[in-house]
Amino acid sequence: MSSVAKLNYAIPPADGSRAFTQVYPDPVTGEQPRNWQQDSRIVEIEDIRGKEDNYSLDVAGFQYFRYPAKHTKFTDEEEIKEEYYPESIELIKKLTGASRVVIFDHTLRRRRRGEGGADPKNRQPVAQVHADQTMAASIVRVRRHLPASDVPALLRCRFQIINLWRPISHPAVDWPLAVCDFRSLDTKTDLVPTILKFRDRDGEVYGVKYKPGHKWVYKSAMDPEDFVLLKCFDSIQDGSVATLAPHTGFEDPKTPKDTPFRESIELRALVFYEEK
Repeated sequence: MSSVAKLNYAIPPADGSRAFTQVYPDPVTGEQPRNWQQDSRIVEIEDIRGKEDNYSLDVAGFQYFRYPAKHTKFTDEEEIKEEYYPESIELIKKLTGASRVVIFDHTLRRRRRGEGGADPKNRQPVAQVHADQTMAASIVRVRRHLPASDVPALLRCRFQIINLWRPISHPAVDWPLAVCDFRSLDTKTDLVPTILKFRDRDGEVYGVKYKPGHKWVYKSAMDPEDFVLLKCFDSIQDGSVATLAPHTGFEDPKTPKDTPFRESIELRALVFYEEK
């Protein structure tokens, strides 16, 4: 069964300038300045529960799995790093065949009605179609998080950035995660490189322009034993594999009243396939 819901795309700046979003709020207005426009569209999002095996990381850009986490509290940042990171590293290695995995950040999201999500300690589901990393930003991540002596060899091998997204506490019926099948995406025309302006540095993500042919899917009622791997970047750029998976949270009109608000965690990892 499908859902029909609003997804927010992006319209790049009309003057041809580089799109940007200021991540921290303006001290006067409280808003996050940006120079691009939001483009809200009503689209069909297919529920692929029971058909998850039709989608794989290298073909569609994402892949669903089911495996319980040993760490289940998700209340203490240091405990997450000490307990959830190591088990997730081993899980990603097992599922991808990678030789080296380095988790460089995580985000907890606990939806609260009326919250904007700008506060890094109170992150909300992202209601904007995006992909987490451009090629340039991905290379910066390698240089930033790996020893300088290792970087040249690591940049010569295949590497990826993968997001491991998992519900916590209860099933994610409220504000589920929609993912765009890479096969329906034109990476030359659909993507909008967008600078993220932090206080101390710049990052770069992809916004996405609307196209009627985009194929959107989700897995309904994912519970804490479910997770999805989302490809954010792949150094193989010859067209033989999916390189990214645009995604967004969305408000499902079919959500029953009084459904618990969505809670989830996402890890972003540098994933390397070193030659033996």
